[in-house]
Amino acid sequence: MNDLRISLVQGDTRWHDPAGNREHYAALLAPLAGVTDLVILPETFTSGFSNDAIDKAEDMDGPTVAWIREQARVLGAAVTGSVQLRVGGEVFNRLLWATPDGGLRHYDKRHLFRYAGEHKRYAAGRERLCVEWKGWRINPQVCYDLRFPVFCRNRFDVERAGQMDFDLQIFVANWPSVRAHAWRTLARARAIENLSYVAVVNRVGTDGNGLHYAGDSAVIDFLGQPQVEVREREQVVTTTISAAALAAHRERFPAMLDADAFELAGPAAG
Repeated sequence: MNDLRISLVQGDTRWHDPAGNREHYAALLAPLAGVTDLVILPETFTSGFSNDAIDKAEDMDGPTVAWIREQARVLGAAVTGSVQLRVGGEVFNRLLWATPDGGLRHYDKRHLFRYAGEHKRYAAGRERLCVEWKGWRINPQVCYDLRFPVFCRNRFDVERAGQMDFDLQIFVANWPSVRAHAWRTLARARAIENLSYVAVVNRVGTDGNGLHYAGDSAVIDFLGQPQVEVREREQVVTTTISAAALAAHRERFPAMLDADAFELAGPAAG
């Protein structure tokens, strides 16, 4: 496992403007070609977090899926972020994971944000996703998932013999500034309890519902310390996380060997 270069794309997403957002984010991503391994976009980066965006949800053959695959190819990096996507008669808040070789994986947001009525219009995912990239095992999740530590838990000797489920956990979000303290606190807790790096990417600006977003995107190490933290403005930052430092911490402080065994069940009924 080599060191991994991570780029956080903290953008001001345009409201209900998929084409405009693809153009806007493409411009933010362009300087990253050849200088990063992983590019992380916010949640619902083509529309903003809106229940009304469901009416214009694309499918897996639509322009946004093609766009993210092309970005991965051009940048020579994995690119991830979530959008509203229709599958059959349901729409999911779907995180896409595209790689330069044309590979595409996805994770459907499991915990739908009841406070904003997301659970009434969108379908919930069921399965957690872990992907392999550049020797790292990575678990991407979406926004509200951050509040559910059981689903986020890093287990030892379950998915990988003699190792932990993942080395890096990602959360893409539209997390309003009124709850910024929870965002920062929970991200640090996930890193500490899971003995892993955590990368969180939030948007900035004010959306069409009048909600303000402060950003606070960050890469947090296994001790809960921010390696890089982005404040309230649109920007792209890149940092490198250390495989050797992570391995040394797990050897020095092997709390995973004392963890409780459990199995993930299906989501609670909506």
